[in-house]
Amino acid sequence: MPQPKDVKDYIRTIVDFPHEGILFRDVTTLFADPRGFRLAIDQLLNPYAGLRFDKVVGLEARGFILGGAVAHQLSAGFVPIRKKGKLPGAVISEEYTLEYGEAVVEVHDDAIAPGERILLVDDLLATGGTAEAGIRLVERLGGEIIGCAFIVDLPELGGRARLEAMGMEVHALCAYAGL
Repeated sequence: MPQPKDVKDYIRTIVDFPHEGILFRDVTTLFADPRGFRLAIDQLLNPYAGLRFDKVVGLEARGFILGGAVAHQLSAGFVPIRKKGKLPGAVISEEYTLEYGEAVVEVHDDAIAPGERILLVDDLLATGGTAEAGIRLVERLGGEIIGCAFIVDLPELGGRARLEAMGMEVHALCAYAGL
């Protein structure tokens, strides 16, 4: 009888993408496998069993895939946090620093009501810059982040420590050493 698979078993590594020296952790193979995808969604939800959430926030772009599925399981609403210029209505923006410069993410200014309980979801936690910007947007709208859930953590890049320093509870299904 074959051993049950772990989430990591569904994730492939692509060498030298997007540039030389990077080991890219590709979760599209996880998403493509029905058992792997179900396992990931279930495991993302496990630490939050019995808690109430009003909304799930997904960070562009793979966070939309996970966030929609997680929101469905929680019977919660879904809110996308997008790159600048992608949302059609009135937005608030948050700048953050990337490895190679700066970027901006946005959310509709009416997407989250004050006091709503929020779960932030994305596929990968690296430096934590995008997640921190997403958290700041939610907090500016008056939402309360109850947890931050990721498939992959790259601990050497410091994202978990960055979010925990903000007082966030961080949950990741697996971690990889190195870049």
